Amino acid sequence: MASHASFIFSSESVGEGHPDKVADSISDSVLDACFAQDRFSRVACETLVKSDHVVIAGELTTKAKVNFEEVVRAAIRDIGYVNDDDVFHADKVFITNLLTKQSPDIAQGVDERKAEGKKHAKMGAGDQGIMFGYATDETPELMPLPITLAHRLTMRLAEVRKTGLLPYLRPDGKAQVTVVYEGDKPLYVKTVVVSAQHSPEVEQEQLREDLIREVVRQAIPPEYLKDGETEYLINPSGRFILGGPHADTGLTGRKIIVDTYGGAVPHGGGAFSGKDPTKVDRSASYYARYMAKNIVAAGLARRALVELAYAIGKARPVSLRVETFGTGVLPDEKLTEIAKKVFDPRPLAIIEELDLLRPIYTPTSAYGHFGRPGFPWEETDRVEALRREAGL
Repeated sequence: MASHASFIFSSESVGEGHPDKVADSISDSVLDACFAQDRFSRVACETLVKSDHVVIAGELTTKAKVNFEEVVRAAIRDIGYVNDDDVFHADKVFITNLLTKQSPDIAQGVDERKAEGKKHAKMGAGDQGIMFGYATDETPELMPLPITLAHRLTMRLAEVRKTGLLPYLRPDGKAQVTVVYEGDKPLYVKTVVVSAQHSPEVEQEQLREDLIREVVRQAIPPEYLKDGETEYLINPSGRFILGGPHADTGLTGRKIIVDTYGGAVPHGGGAFSGKDPTKVDRSASYYARYMAKNIVAAGLARRALVELAYAIGKARPVSLRVETFGTGVLPDEKLTEIAKKVFDPRPLAIIEELDLLRPIYTPTSAYGHFGRPGFPWEETDRVEALRREAGL
């Protein structure tokens, strides 16, 4: 049975102007630019940003004719680094392009063809690895509450900045939410931390009042804010004028816990942004979420963790496991067998079922890859099949 002990748990989110998220956005913009012209593109793009410089590096094989400099500048402009005093500015950054062709040794393991040492002609996984997907009924999105609220805060920071409601805000920022639980039921928010980059002229007291009123209270439902219990830490370090890549280095794939479940469950370690879906780091993590979400949506469990493991070049996972933390209507072993019947987690099947060979990835680069509508891995179209196999 699930535990009924009280505990607190925290998750963080970082805004689209955070240096690591700038890098993720550029990497996914490169991927989408290739997919917009050639749906069979193979892309693994890494980005480094610092001061007034952007480096893109990695491997790609594509028929697309892409002006990568334009793609990079457009991504930075969309985030909002266009202020006159920005050292990292969309129109002024220096760009170094180190993209090369994909290794043929990696390609032969992924391609649907036979090759020396490969025992089949099926599409295999692009690498070995372990991927986890998770769902919980504690929010309508079937996501953990702390990471859901943290993302709402950073999304709201971007909204009030871009609409001009709080025009003194700048693109960098982050948030953290601590939630008090009784068993697996969230009770209330104990601490809210918001750090927002701002222009020099705003006073700290005004910043605090504005962010509590226009960001915190708009992003977090009032039933989770408890008078006398919820603490608000707004720019707790004081002034936050220098931010983004001017103040700190950003790298693709460095916010993997922010990107997934906020640390509520294990993470296989692979990052997502800049990778086409033949890389199971990305596509199998999406599919594991799809599996877990459908299991919870079908009422087979209140919490579900799906683990997939792959070997490079091999099509079928070497392991598949469902864990429900004592909340399943059937034993985990039985739910695992049901999942194997309903879902097909081979790389090619994932790509075809979720229609992943298209330019849908740039929006995933900030505010989490899970729990937001519009992505195919968030659909709950396997509910009836799961219930039927479970005899419900």
